Amino acid sequence: MIKDLEVVLGTFRLSIPYLEVGSSEYLVVMGPSGVGKTVFLHTLAGFLKPVKGSIVINGSDVAPKPPEEREVALIPQNYALFPHMTVYENIAYGLKVRGVDESEIQRRVREIAEVLEIKDLLSRRPHQLSGGEQQRVALARALVIEPKLLLLDEPTASLDPRLRGRAREFLKELHKKLKFTAVHVTHNLAEAVLLGDRIAYFEAGELKAVMRPEEFINSAWARPYVDEVKPLLAIMQGLSK
Repeated sequence: MIKDLEVVLGTFRLSIPYLEVGSSEYLVVMGPSGVGKTVFLHTLAGFLKPVKGSIVINGSDVAPKPPEEREVALIPQNYALFPHMTVYENIAYGLKVRGVDESEIQRRVREIAEVLEIKDLLSRRPHQLSGGEQQRVALARALVIEPKLLLLDEPTASLDPRLRGRAREFLKELHKKLKFTAVHVTHNLAEAVLLGDRIAYFEAGELKAVMRPEEFINSAWARPYVDEVKPLLAIMQGLSK
């Protein structure tokens, strides 16, 4: 739960009076460039400090806490894999810095690699992976620490169009399987509708609306995405029959 949150960066101010994200909910964040979507994610992750307000996760206000004490995982747009480490070492990194026993690290890394279908890649390095494979490794590294909240900053933007649709379907299936709580930033309405339980719309540093995808695409907030709206309406009407 987020309440009375304000973040100030120079002349930019992000303001969120109230936002509640349910357990296992997949919340998609949309809005024009420069309205504070990434600032919002970085504040949740603990990389930016709010000037006021609370961020309550599992009953505890984490706003004063550093990133390593929040049980929150962030996947940036470029995935930020360590180039000198193998896939196994990348996935294991977060567990090692938390002091997890080596045998438990091995078990959890192999378990998440099985779920994400990357167990055959564990000895490779990031430069030997495709964009889709790098995305899965980044997801594995984030999910293996069992975060209370997973943050995704435009996770499909760096993929080519052929892989983008496949990656979205994979995220949807993975969420259905693992039931993690997620906040996902995107500029793509189709992605938001496919993945989101709800869509939060930001404009000029303010949270303007939170609604279900079918409500959002019929709202004034969807007008900047007008070219995407009509086919999405047809798809959603077909799914409801």
